[in-house]
Amino acid sequence: MMEIQHFTFNPFQENTYLLINEKKECIIIDPGCYFEEERKQLQNYIEKEGLKVTRLLNTHCHIDHILGNKLVVTTYGVGLEIHPLDKILLDRSPEIGKMYNIPFDPSPEPVRFLEDGEKITFGDDELEVLLTPGHSPGSVCFYSAAGKFVIGGDVLFFQSIGRTDLPGGSHQTLLNSIQEKLFVLPDDVRVYPGHGQSTTIGYEKQHNPFLK
Repeated sequence: MMEIQHFTFNPFQENTYLLINEKKECIIIDPGCYFEEERKQLQNYIEKEGLKVTRLLNTHCHIDHILGNKLVVTTYGVGLEIHPLDKILLDRSPEIGKMYNIPFDPSPEPVRFLEDGEKITFGDDELEVLLTPGHSPGSVCFYSAAGKFVIGGDVLFFQSIGRTDLPGGSHQTLLNSIQEKLFVLPDDVRVYPGHGQSTTIGYEKQHNPFLK
């Protein structure tokens, strides 16, 4: 069974996730580490726990989720994987960083593209890629049926949803994604979002004011 470790990084308070299996293999999702102490915190944890980083995944390519991509690629020798519809955001990210006065090392190019419905094998575990556009054109979530959790990026939050006023965003598309891809999952599936506290599918069905 996978262990989930998370860190909250950068001025946007973004959640970076590490999925760890019994073999001490590790998938890094959305490394947002920006400040030097954040980068050291991530690296020190991986070293202390004796983890072997095997994959780097982005739920989407807004800058707060990719600030540590270059660090992970150069330090651990893994390649970036994203959905192709978010490549345009990755390409524009350096200029967006300047706009927010957050200069950063540009992310490496992806080595492969994720597909909706594909299964990512992780030791004895498995993640399913769910394409959930709306917050961004190529936003994806990573669902573990056995672990009863989903790494959700900025699609669904505790009593909220992702913003849709950024380039490529669409409010109705986001609502459709949540209803068609996430709300069909079991109620006890825990959602680990890109910002803020975790929640469950069942709780959001009952209490999320954006989805009534």
